Amino acid sequence: MSKIELIATTTFGLEAVAKREIEKLGCKITDSKDGRLTYIGDERTLVKSNLWLRTADRVYVKMAEFKAITFEDLFQQTAALPWEQWIPADGNFIVTGTSVKSTLHSVPACQSIVEKALISRLKSVYGIEWFSKKGPRYTIRFMFQKDVCTMMLDSSGAGLHKRGYRVMDVAAPIKETLASAMVQLSFFKPGRLMVDPFCGSGTIAIEAALIAKNIAPGLNRDFDARHWEAIPEKLWKEEKEDAYHAIDNDAKFVIKASDIDKRAVKAAKENAIEAGVDDCIEIEQADVRDLSAEQERGIIITNPPYGIRIGEQKENRELYKSLSAFSKENPSWSLFLITADKEFEACFGRPADRRRKLYNGRIETCYYQYHGEK
Repeated sequence: MSKIELIATTTFGLEAVAKREIEKLGCKITDSKDGRLTYIGDERTLVKSNLWLRTADRVYVKMAEFKAITFEDLFQQTAALPWEQWIPADGNFIVTGTSVKSTLHSVPACQSIVEKALISRLKSVYGIEWFSKKGPRYTIRFMFQKDVCTMMLDSSGAGLHKRGYRVMDVAAPIKETLASAMVQLSFFKPGRLMVDPFCGSGTIAIEAALIAKNIAPGLNRDFDARHWEAIPEKLWKEEKEDAYHAIDNDAKFVIKASDIDKRAVKAAKENAIEAGVDDCIEIEQADVRDLSAEQERGIIITNPPYGIRIGEQKENRELYKSLSAFSKENPSWSLFLITADKEFEACFGRPADRRRKLYNGRIETCYYQYHGEK
């Protein structure tokens, strides 16, 4: 096993949640900034990170970090990196990146320079002039921030929010990584009733069930690094076997999900089946105004609709009032709700106990947290 510096990227506001997940893998965070968490591991750590991280967007191999203010700087420092340790002669390498507040601000120009430097390096190592690119995919990503370039290799491929269970969708679904973070930031735990009265395609309920049963979120999907020669096949096999053995099929919990939209309910049921948690989520068509408490100290975790048109806002705020009435009638219940509507607290009738700014895609939202009476 060789020592590898890894970077897990995450949505702004979720760094603390992702940090706990990485530390649970037995790794120490060496740097945390701008939605990026850097830590040290090895090839097995890379495999485990992709299988187990619930709130990370991607896992990268950090190749280097250097200052570059000219294209010559960028070429020479990129060409000096040991790309051959990862990319074979037939590797299908792709270059992508971003540049923020940097002298080298043209992303297409930087892409071209990085690719030329990479080809120059691999030509000298493999002694060939032409690359077939018929092998596995290797996505090189550079991130320029104030003239400092972080050079990385994407091990995940498709974003880690793509668990593989979303076979049917509805409009504006919440990302799986954000839904998982909402659950982890709540009081939900086995033995406590959890309800989502605006379940949509069922993402929050499904993520809660995956957590409660200790099912690795990446267990049933593929990753680019799964096909790399540098990562032994036996590591993937061993870690997947361990993940299957780690599933807690005896966990006791109750999750209820509902939506007024018949199509959303159908989508939630199909997605729960695909995720393998349909046996532990009760899904039904229902109006939030009919929500009732079947026991004390339940918990609501939800992502209600938040339209931007006047008519939609008015309708949504009526829904908030229904939740407020429920909370007043059931003071032992806790509510965790995400919305982009800045008037939520005014509609709900009281300020949240805690709030956290989060992003649902590119939409700025707030995660309002109301703690039930003990």
